[in-house]
Amino acid sequence: MTPIEDYPRRYALSQELHARPFPVLAAPCHAVFLAIKRAENAAGRDRGQDRAHLIALLDRFGSSHPGPEATHYFGQLGRHRVKWECHTEFMTYTVFVEGTKDAPFDPAAFEVFPEDWLEHAPGKRLVSALVRVEVHDGDEDAIARRIAEWFEAESLAISRVLDGSAVIATDFRIDATGHSRIAVFVPATTGQRRIGRVVQRLTEIETYKTMSMLGLPVARDLGGRMNGLEERLAELVDSLSAHEAEAEEALHALLEVSAELEHMAARHGYRFAATEAYSAIVGQRIEVLREARFQGRQTFREFMMRRFDPAIRTCASARDRLTNLTERAARAADLLRTRVDVERSAQNQKLLESMDRRADAQLRLQKTVEGLSVVAVSYYAVNLASYVVAPFAKGAVGLDKPGVTAVLTLPVVLVVWLIVRRIRKAVH
Repeated sequence: MTPIEDYPRRYALSQELHARPFPVLAAPCHAVFLAIKRAENAAGRDRGQDRAHLIALLDRFGSSHPGPEATHYFGQLGRHRVKWECHTEFMTYTVFVEGTKDAPFDPAAFEVFPEDWLEHAPGKRLVSALVRVEVHDGDEDAIARRIAEWFEAESLAISRVLDGSAVIATDFRIDATGHSRIAVFVPATTGQRRIGRVVQRLTEIETYKTMSMLGLPVARDLGGRMNGLEERLAELVDSLSAHEAEAEEALHALLEVSAELEHMAARHGYRFAATEAYSAIVGQRIEVLREARFQGRQTFREFMMRRFDPAIRTCASARDRLTNLTERAARAADLLRTRVDVERSAQNQKLLESMDRRADAQLRLQKTVEGLSVVAVSYYAVNLASYVVAPFAKGAVGLDKPGVTAVLTLPVVLVVWLIVRRIRKAVH
């Protein structure tokens, strides 16, 4: 085969598709999940710091380290296994433990993460969840009784997933110990890889649901601010239509409103875009579970439709309203600039007319001055000519100086007038 050079990132792109394999879990077991996110006002994620935090945990158990550019890791953590993933806005740790404790959702399970290690986490806890995986013998009533003991009935979501391969349940609440709780019941015939996929999908739903909800406080905060800006914008537009406000002053006020709207859009646009993307992932993760109703209870999809979707629609509405206000302010500014330009054009037209009138007056004055200048120049020219001609005229024709002056006056005036006229024509 003829050698050919590979594209620089060909293998990296191919390996990315296989970078995050699903865990392989044998029931019964349980998982401890933790998602960490930096504060909203903090700088972007420092992947080096995130990796250092993971290594600090691995070193406590003598585990191997991930690669220098790794954004995911799966390996041993003492007797357990740990999965670490570094995302754009957060990172997650999932510890898989064989067997289950007698007390369901025992908060002591979270002690797998050392307390002093948690204190130095590069961010704040976004999600922490306890996942309990049990084997069931097909007795749905027994499953229902256990679930009724563990979760709040008012917000309980439970469904049969993956063609009956598992029954999943949660109430999407944070308990008194600060953890969300998720239960998975599987028949003995369910494969270990399928169990791992179910557990991972459930932790992803919990994480992306929470990330999506980060846009809701922003939407509520912007709602009040946009109310005030919308009123100011409406008042400015009304005053323009009624010609009550000076165009220059109104333009400055309108530009202030536009600048504030643009600032809000630039500052929170990413959050709204992320909310839309995360909510789409939540819907996709629920879709792949292929839910079926369990004893007439609400499914995960129904819970999201009733509780989650309204919040996402609120965020979408705030984003659309902000975009609409920004566009309205831009249109109003364009109209106001047009009005300012028209007014300035009218002022310029009046100025030009005034300049024309002044030019006409100057022209008339110039013609007057030209007439006077003909007289003045002729006077001096006649005097000069008389001095030159008088001595010769007296001997030749017997005219004295006054007579010579009288004879020369008309021809000299005519010559001077013709010269001035010719000069004026040449200038014009």
